[in-house]
Order: sequence, then structure tokens, then C-alpha cells
Amino acid sequence: MNLSCKEIVKELDAHIVSQDEAKRAVAIALRNRYRRSKLSAQDREEITPKNIIMKGPTGVGKTEIARRLAKLVNAPFIKVEATKYTEVGYVGRDVESMIRDLVEASIRLVREEKRKTVAEKAKTQVENKLIDLIISAKKSTQGDMPLPEFTEKIRKEFLNGEHEETMVETIVKEAPKQMEIGIGNGAEINFGELIGSFAGGRKTKKSITVKKAREVLINEEVDKLIDNDACVEEGLTRAEEEGIIFIDEFDKIALKGKQGGGSGPDVSREGVQRDILPIVEGTTVSTKYGIIHTDYILFIAAGAFHLSKPEDLIPELQGRFPIRVDLQNLTKKDYAKILTEPKYNIIMQYQKLLEVDKINLSFNKDAIEKISELAETENETKENIGARRLFSIMEKLLEDISFTASEEHPETKIVVTKEMVNKVFEKDLKALDIKKYII
Repeated sequence: MNLSCKEIVKELDAHIVSQDEAKRAVAIALRNRYRRSKLSAQDREEITPKNIIMKGPTGVGKTEIARRLAKLVNAPFIKVEATKYTEVGYVGRDVESMIRDLVEASIRLVREEKRKTVAEKAKTQVENKLIDLIISAKKSTQGDMPLPEFTEKIRKEFLNGEHEETMVETIVKEAPKQMEIGIGNGAEINFGELIGSFAGGRKTKKSITVKKAREVLINEEVDKLIDNDACVEEGLTRAEEEGIIFIDEFDKIALKGKQGGGSGPDVSREGVQRDILPIVEGTTVSTKYGIIHTDYILFIAAGAFHLSKPEDLIPELQGRFPIRVDLQNLTKKDYAKILTEPKYNIIMQYQKLLEVDKINLSFNKDAIEKISELAETENETKENIGARRLFSIMEKLLEDISFTASEEHPETKIVVTKEMVNKVFEKDLKALDIKKYII
């Protein structure tokens, strides 16, 4: 977490184009977490995160900024939609379930980190087990060879990858079938986990390949080496201290222009706001792993706010989101950058996919400019879906190439030109030209 605000923004710039205001806001929020972690326990208790509302159209980077921020510091992160809690008659998920989901994500994150630390040790132990299993399976081929020599022969063959498809018999623990039953108050019982925890999972002897056996045995060995109680304890702490919850479609729970008539959907929206309020203010939530405090979780809310404004939220909730940032509509220049500049840009994604079928794909500058211009124009004349429009255009542009690429052929070089873009989108471009003259 010891990154300066400028370093955080630089990391975000590698994946997200434009939206400097939003990047600065989240960078400060993340840096403040680090600053708080360096204070005394008494001081830390008095300092809570400053939650953020991102206002902007779909496809401009709201979710990606929050997701990349969490990934940057390996913080527990979940994304939820506010509309999950707005169905008529209050049917839907309890708002506390977002905290339970965060805890699950946090424990899973800790467990994966622990798995990586013990993976090498588990791998060595599993290799020895697999060699023993192969020796048992290949006893008929031993002949008069002494056992030490036969064992060494099998070991060398195994290390050279010669026995990946050899069938061996091993005991496999079957995962219990999952069945969840709600018991009210948003709580759920997972009977598969419950029975599995008592019975330890049903074990059966199976004949499987060495490749599959390695995967099964490593998972079992890693599970033995991990202290599950320690994972749960650390997961709860990290969810409390480092958790980030991204609430999308936040505008859908705002009272549209504060014109609610005291009944119907508007009452439901206000009810959901009041349910979310204590979670954001700081409360305790009961989970199957124990109690979690929500005081220090960072909440990032986002929405287009086309039909409503952040000011239409109830005042108490507005006060809990003191930081407001506006994300701007993307321009032709932004679309060109999205196509070429991010670490895993859109053009690179298609190049990597088609490389599999021996297609060397490239785009000249004019083609990129034309695609960017087309994305800007379509978003202006149709529904504005932001950068997602580029995927629609690229899919249509490369449809024929993608369809025929899997056929047997020598390595082929294809250069996408402006003329090619114009030809594929000829009808669309004519339709857009006509719309210019329609008042």
C-alpha cells in the first residue's frame, strides 16, 4: 500500500484512459488508508474512509477504476448493483449480504495467497507420491530389474514428462453437492459445506491420469498445509480494514427529482437508501465466520445519474459520500488511445487471439482514426455506451477474418486499412450521413 498518489495514478493510467479527476480521488482515498495504518490504534479508531460517488455514463471506466485500485494493493473487493435491493415489495437481497460477500471474497483472497506460499512444498511431496503410484501401475514392466533401478528409471521418465497420460489409482475426495436454503434475514445455509465439514467429504478410489492426479493431490496437500482458522481470522481483519465495495447503478435508488408521491417504487428506493445508510455509517454485521465491523470499509458508488442527481439521495446518505467526481464522455482521441495505449489494449487482445490461428494482424493509423471516429459518432447518434462501442465495431470489422482464421493455412499477414473499415461499415456510414440532415 506504500504508493504515492502519483504512483497510484500512473498505475491506473496503464489500464484506463482519461478520467484524471476520478483517478486523483481514488488515489487520495487509497493513500489515506496507508496513512491511517501508520497511526496509533487510538487515532485509527477516529479516522474513517471518505466514500466516493462517481457520476458518468456507462462504459467510461467507473468500474474499472475501482477494480484496478483494489487489484493494485490486493485488497478485498466486490461489485454489487443497487438494483438488487429495489424489487417491488422489498423482495430481493438483504443489503447486509454485500458485507457477507466481501468477507467471502476476503477469505478467498487470503487463502489463495497462503496457497501460493505452500505450493512449492506441496508440489515436491506430490511428485514423490505420483512416482510411487506410477511404480505400482507399471510393476508388470519391471521384469528382472532391481527395484532401486526401476524406481530411478520411473523417476527420470516422470521428470521428463513421459507419464502424463499414465493411468494410476488414487483416493479422490468428492466435493459435496451444493444446496443453499434461505432462513430469513438474508442468511443462507449451505448444506453441502455443512455436511462436508462434518464428514470431511466422501472419498472414493479412482483410476485417473497422472496429469489429473497431480492437480487433485496438490489441492489436497495444499489444504493440509494451510491453517483454515488463520485464513478466516486474517480474512475478517482485511475485509474490515482494507475492503472496497463498489455499488453500481446507485442512481437507480435516488428519488427522481424528489417527486416521490409517498407510495410505489419511490418508497422502495428510499427504503433501500435507509437500509444502506447504517452499513455505510458503520455497523456490525453477523456472518457465518463471525462479526464484522463496517466502519472502515471504503464504499465507491457509481451511476449515470441521467434522470436523477446525487442531490436526490436522502441527505443522510449524501453526507456519507462526501467526495463527488464527474467522469467525462469519451472523445475520438480517447477511443484511439483505448485501442492502442493501455497495457492490454483492445487491438492487442484481438492480435493475441488471432495469433493462435497464425494470423499476423495489424492496423494502420488511418484505420484506427476511422474506428475511433465511428465509435464517437455512433455513441452520439445512438445510445452512449462508451468504450463498449469499440468492441461492437471491432467484432463486426473482424467477423470474416475471425470466421475463416481457423482453417488450415500458412502464416498470414493482414493489415486493416481505412478503406477496409469504410467497406465493412458502408451502410452504417451512409445512415449516419443521412441523420446529419434530419432535424
